[in-house]
This record gives sequence, structure tokens and C-alpha cells, in this order.
Amino acid sequence: MPTPRRPSARARVRKPDSARRAPLPAHIRAEQRDLAPDDRTYIQRKLGTRLGKFARSIERISVRTDDANGPRGGIDRLCRIKVVLRGAPSVVYESRDTSLDAAVDGALAGIERAVRRTLQRRRTLPRRQPKPS
Repeated sequence: MPTPRRPSARARVRKPDSARRAPLPAHIRAEQRDLAPDDRTYIQRKLGTRLGKFARSIERISVRTDDANGPRGGIDRLCRIKVVLRGAPSVVYESRDTSLDAAVDGALAGIERAVRRTLQRRRTLPRRQPKPS
């Protein structure tokens, strides 16, 4: 007679925090109206990857892309990201490159550093002590 199977003693595998989080409140706008749906999903996915760890402190994110030179070419793709933080000033970072993906990646790397620095500064600032009268 076969023995009944018992549940294994292995620990349950937890999903990473990024898999459990709701998507960040991001508004993605393209000035030239040339942003494909694939580009939008790429930007949204990268925002979640880079800024998801700060989701509790973020109120909203605005991403704007533009083709500065139009059809002339050159280093003309612009990506500007603005992050509005709870209880702290907004953070803006802008990157310019030849391709949209490179401009987005540059802006995301910069905004991640800027948000981290702003939030660390907020945590390390001493609280004001009331002046004795």
C-alpha cells in the first residue's frame, strides 16, 4: 500500500515586491505623437523597475518625450521625467540622446539617483526643535 504524500518542508517561494505592487501612477506624453504602444509599455515597465522601490513616497510621475530637431536628425530625442513626492519637493530629470530608448534609460537612471538622494536627505535632516521662550 503506497504511503500518503506529505507536504514538503520547503519554504514557500515569495514573489518579489515588484510583482505584488500596483503600477506606478505615470502619465506618459509624447509631443510629436510618435510614441508607439510598445514604447509606452517599455517606459511603464522601466518606471516600475527603477522607481517601484520608492512607490510609497511617490504621488505621480510625468514622462514627456519630444523630437527636438524634427526630421533633421542628430542628438534630438528628449525625455523629461518629473516625480512628485509626498512631503518633499518634486524632482525633474532630463536626458537627450539619438534614440528614444537611450534617452529614456538615461533619464530613468538620473531620476532614480535624484529621488533616492531627495528621500535620504529627508530622512537624515534633523527635526526642528522649538525654541525655548
